[in-house]
Amino acid sequence: MNAEMLKGHLDTVILATLERGAAHGYAVIEEIRRRSGGHFDLPEGTVYPALHRLELAGLLASDWVDPPAGRRKRVYALTAAGRDALGERRTGWAEFARAVGAFLEPGSA
Repeated sequence: MNAEMLKGHLDTVILATLERGAAHGYAVIEEIRRRSGGHFDLPEGTVYPALHRLELAGLLASDWVDPPAGRRKRVYALTAAGRDALGERRTGWAEFARAVGAFLEPGSA
């Protein structure tokens, strides 16, 4: 799978990943890798700037947590605006996929 195909959709993938609950950055990376069957093996230098960008846009909120063992971690969670944005992006994605699919189906004219 071409990494270029993910461009423009990374923010949506991150929002959908955090829909299941708050997580720290590395956990987001691992969940994206797991849910994509290993196709999206994203470096920290790609995901962390996106997390910060989404937080600045008000779609995520973050807080520092001190786990009982280990070091302090920043945990990201969807905001209400983030949930709304994810819903809108899902609708847009479905429409886009149907439109592209119309060209990719064998025998489409």
